[in-house]
Amino acid sequence: MTPELMDKLDRFREKTLARDVPSADVERWLGAARPCATLSPHVDGPVVGRLGGPLMLPPDLPDPEGFDEMHLIASLDLAALPADATSLPLPQDGRLLLFACPDPLDAHGTAIYIPAGTPVEERPMEHDYGPQDWLAELDAQLREELRLRYDVSLPDHDEIIDAAEHPHAKELREAWSEVRGEDLRLTKWSQLQIDGYAMDEYGDVDPVVSSARWAAEEKDRPESGGTPRPEDWVLLAQWHPDISGWESAIVYWAIARQDLAARRFDQVYVSMFHNP
Repeated sequence: MTPELMDKLDRFREKTLARDVPSADVERWLGAARPCATLSPHVDGPVVGRLGGPLMLPPDLPDPEGFDEMHLIASLDLAALPADATSLPLPQDGRLLLFACPDPLDAHGTAIYIPAGTPVEERPMEHDYGPQDWLAELDAQLREELRLRYDVSLPDHDEIIDAAEHPHAKELREAWSEVRGEDLRLTKWSQLQIDGYAMDEYGDVDPVVSSARWAAEEKDRPESGGTPRPEDWVLLAQWHPDISGWESAIVYWAIARQDLAARRFDQVYVSMFHNP
């Protein structure tokens, strides 16, 4: 564990002690921690990708459904992302492209994996903005390099917490929220998280669990052997944009573990939290 991560967990412990949470409960809570990678233009680690374009795709790859409404949010160089930065079975090379239409009323998107050595060419994206002119402003924000910071994530939603096992969950989550807020100020509210737990300011319904439920309702998945279970899904990524008026906004990409292992990245579910 890096000194920065040790400091982060120590800050969390200090804030829980101030809330009179027994140390045994704090350490039990920390046992649920997951590694994650925080990518931001405002950290000092190696470059592992960039926000936005240009969009480079294989010439024979068809546009995904609804492509004219999506933005290329991030392009990740998986060879530059250390395997120990996350617990996800990501490919060891190639590029992972994350797309989203960050519309609070109808968020959707996809992800595309391009294996190393695949011929690509630049493809223009012509957006059908309709009445949502604020989306045009988004493109101007998506230009910066993404640098890596090793990070850690803790549970942040009621429905994935066993209240009997964690009777001080409210205080523990409040302490973690303070630590997260301190880190968000360091990244100037512009960051992409890979792996870990999803977060939002309400903390009621977990977006990863919701994605599993939507998959059960909307998709015919005979290869799954039954109804998708929330524990079989993971957070692939979440994006916290640095856009005026979007301080609370977060976009999520969730995926079933079996789809991730099979590199079926087009099976991601994209959702969004926004409290204007």
